[in-house]
Amino acid sequence: MPANGPRLAHDSFDLKTMDITLTLSVIAVTWLVLRTRYQRTHIALLGRHLANLQLERHMETLTQGYVRAIHEEAESRQLHVLETLSQTERVAASQAQSLASSMQKEGAQATRMGVLSFFVPYAERLLPAAGRDFRELLNIHAAGLRHVVDNESGWDAKSRAYHLSAELYLLQHSCHWFCKSRAIADARLKLRHQVSHQKVLDSVSAATRSAYLQWLRGDAER
Repeated sequence: MPANGPRLAHDSFDLKTMDITLTLSVIAVTWLVLRTRYQRTHIALLGRHLANLQLERHMETLTQGYVRAIHEEAESRQLHVLETLSQTERVAASQAQSLASSMQKEGAQATRMGVLSFFVPYAERLLPAAGRDFRELLNIHAAGLRHVVDNESGWDAKSRAYHLSAELYLLQHSCHWFCKSRAIADARLKLRHQVSHQKVLDSVSAATRSAYLQWLRGDAER
């Protein structure tokens, strides 16, 4: 073998390694650009429809109020705190319906979201079966909140508050999912409220849970 044979082989190996590294870097940068563009588009879309509402503020008031009621030692104090939230509950339910109705004005492509367990920008366009309509999900949340606020199941005050807090958590999770990804929505739910997505889903009303699971399976689109 010529004396420069090992050097040529080594140089060839280095070039191939550089090519692979460059290709991976291009893929990574492209993925980051697409992810940022995708998420910003969804955040801007939802933000426009939330701009004239106070839904986020009302949701925060309610979730904090329920926590405060839980920490009251006397049951009478718990019930008193819950009673003070009744007006905010009705307003939140009304504004959730306003959000759902407002989003109906958007086109189907703009409100599609991926439901894969891992995030892939525009996955719902590449794999239509992996996409769902956020508008339908908001309708489910609006109906679920109204069901619990009106106490159609006849729960006592504390049970009603428990189910309503779960409905609010699930709505918040869905908005984070639409704007970011399912993994980030799960993480935020765990970080902010110390509860898992499955626990929240188990705690909403049966009507909400059934409709949500049908949406997740894509039953309405088959």
